[in-house]
Amino acid sequence: MMTLELLIPLLIGWTLDLLLGDPQWLPHPVVWFGKMIALGEHRLNRGAHRQLKGAFLAIFLIALVFAATWFLRQLCRSSVYFIIPLDAILIFYCLAGTTLVREVREVFRAVDRSVEEGRKQVARIVGRDTSALSAQEIRTAALETLSENLSDGVVAPLFWLAVGGVPAMMAYKMVNTLDSMIGYRTERYREFGCWAARIDDVANYLPARLTALLMILPSLCAGRFSLFTFVWKNARRHASPNSGYPEAALAGILDCRFGGPHTYFGEVIDKPFIGENERTLNLADMQKAIRVNRSTETMAIMILILIYCL
Repeated sequence: MMTLELLIPLLIGWTLDLLLGDPQWLPHPVVWFGKMIALGEHRLNRGAHRQLKGAFLAIFLIALVFAATWFLRQLCRSSVYFIIPLDAILIFYCLAGTTLVREVREVFRAVDRSVEEGRKQVARIVGRDTSALSAQEIRTAALETLSENLSDGVVAPLFWLAVGGVPAMMAYKMVNTLDSMIGYRTERYREFGCWAARIDDVANYLPARLTALLMILPSLCAGRFSLFTFVWKNARRHASPNSGYPEAALAGILDCRFGGPHTYFGEVIDKPFIGENERTLNLADMQKAIRVNRSTETMAIMILILIYCL
């Protein structure tokens, strides 16, 4: 019975994400997370001791989400008719594979119509300034985000679900939201967001590497063993200790180049290049990247099902 209580919510939540993504009409916990972070940042990111204040905000919000999820599940544990739907809904909220796949498709379609449309579309999924991006930079930004989200939005939530159940999965979602909002090395967030960024680094350390391995596994089975060396060499060039792994995996699979200087909140951040083949990306690359995402997601789900069964 315990195996079914674990498996059924997972399969329902995953299926809902595949079918629905993140529909705009549906209230989403990440929106509430964002409002809490914005309120805390507005009140605390000023004056002295900003790093200490940022650490307090990050730890408090992560603990709050974990405790609230645990308490809510305790209230529903008396019946499978309560706990299974609750867990399924929370798992659905934590998985973010389908929405970004759809967004990346729209970016490639938009930039094929006009560069300006592409800039507006890609601004929906990246944090960098998109106002001066070229068509190639727009496509690159979309695929970089797709690969990074595969770790942050799919594999890492499933990893923490396996480690600590639904409360840990929800807490990870807060960790990731904190990093995406305040974990930047800009003047405004360098001190205040330091802890949020470091906690995110720790939370994603193993999931990022597992993501890269699952991404290249089909290619390794087909004899492309050089991909393993490519990822190992290029991932460490990235400023992030984690993001470079899925990005390097996708760059190696597509034989292209990611990275380079980006502008965040008016400041230019010079990111090292990943890969060496500076070729033009096209629709076929996007379609291949999406297939890689879907196969990696499916393998991660299968691994988790195996863990549950054992």
